[in-house]
Amino acid sequence: MIHIGKQIRQKMEERQKTVVWLSKHLSCSRANVYKIFEKYSVDTEMLARISAILNFDFFSLYSEDIKKKNNQE
Repeated sequence: MIHIGKQIRQKMEERQKTVVWLSKHLSCSRANVYKIFEKYSVDTEMLARISAILNFDFFSLYSEDIKKKNNQE
């Protein structure tokens, strides 16, 4: 199972961005960004916004996970 919140945090850090920066781009509080980091799943609209902001297709992580699971069967 993908912990998308951890993936978002990791990508944000790789891009050398801060929680303050991400919260401003999402128009939400820092506390909400930290809550996102804790989540295993995120609303698709929010994930699309985060993908655009961080210039990374987080949906591709799910596609890769599905392909791996299908290959195991």
